[in-house]
Amino acid sequence: MLKRRFDILTDADFVLEDDDRETMFNQLSSKLNKSRSELEILLAELQRY
Repeated sequence: MLKRRFDILTDADFVLEDDDRETMFNQLSSKLNKSRSELEILLAELQRY
């Protein structure tokens, strides 16, 4: 769903290395130009669907 909303994202943006969610969140935040809290809100909204 997040990829549909932001077409600049690719599958590679969601790859977890060594289960390192923090790194993935930082990369997504940077790529989307969103703060960590904004990104968490987006993900929470998407979980409702």
